[in-house]
Amino acid sequence: MDATSSHADYVRSAARKRVSALIAADMEVLRAIHADDFQLVTPLGVVLSKEQYLGAVGAGHIHYLAMELDSAIDVRIYEDVSLIRYRAQIEIELQGQKYPRASYWFTDASEKREGQWQIVWSQGTGIA
Repeated sequence: MDATSSHADYVRSAARKRVSALIAADMEVLRAIHADDFQLVTPLGVVLSKEQYLGAVGAGHIHYLAMELDSAIDVRIYEDVSLIRYRAQIEIELQGQKYPRASYWFTDASEKREGQWQIVWSQGTGIA
């Protein structure tokens, strides 16, 4: 297995670990995976910082009831930057309001910082 393939497998594994941590609201894992300057663009177009996003997950204001990847995780690696794209079925509760399961495309950008991959940007897009 070449280095690029190995890095791609690692990035895919990290993406799956993030999904599991979001479902479990595992804040220790989530804080480590997301860079301090992380930004999420939600499917509604709202931009959230790491503090805003993880604070809402930790407080239960954003509660992932289900998040299932239903596509391959496509990976592009450029030295210390990786880009991934995947589709997921998400069922979520926002501030006590439950939203039915729906499909979304996600694109995430990660940077290798001090030897660890951390997500810096994530954008979700609803599938009509």
